[in-house]
Amino acid sequence: MTRKDALLRLHENLMQKRDDLREKLAEDLSSLGPSTSPGDICDEASEGSKKEIDSQLAALESRELTQIETAIKLIRLGRYGMCEDCETKIPVARLKALPYTPLCIECQRKRELLGTDFDDFDADWESVFELEGSNKDRDLSISDLDLK
Repeated sequence: MTRKDALLRLHENLMQKRDDLREKLAEDLSSLGPSTSPGDICDEASEGSKKEIDSQLAALESRELTQIETAIKLIRLGRYGMCEDCETKIPVARLKALPYTPLCIECQRKRELLGTDFDDFDADWESVFELEGSNKDRDLSISDLDLK
């Protein structure tokens, strides 16, 4: 399989994962609303803990969604699969394992050792509901991939 074929399949997988995450986040956000069931203090505390955990999971899913959307944009720009630090091609095996990674393994290790990973992420809740253009990026063919 050529690199272009692999990237096309990764694009399809990213699109499916993005759509699944959008649905999941929409469900998660609707479940975080106020409680309407009356209960005692223990019930309220238990529900509060559950909502906190759900909120944390939704934040992680939102982070992954943002990374996936960034990868899809990079595919469109022809820059997908290039390490953003050293600008070398990221091996297809790494992209298959983590399709939205912006770094090769070596640069990822360097960032982790230096403590400059993506820990300063802010959740982008608007992207959960942003559907504009979602059908346009489905129409991608091998010839659309501009590999450097």
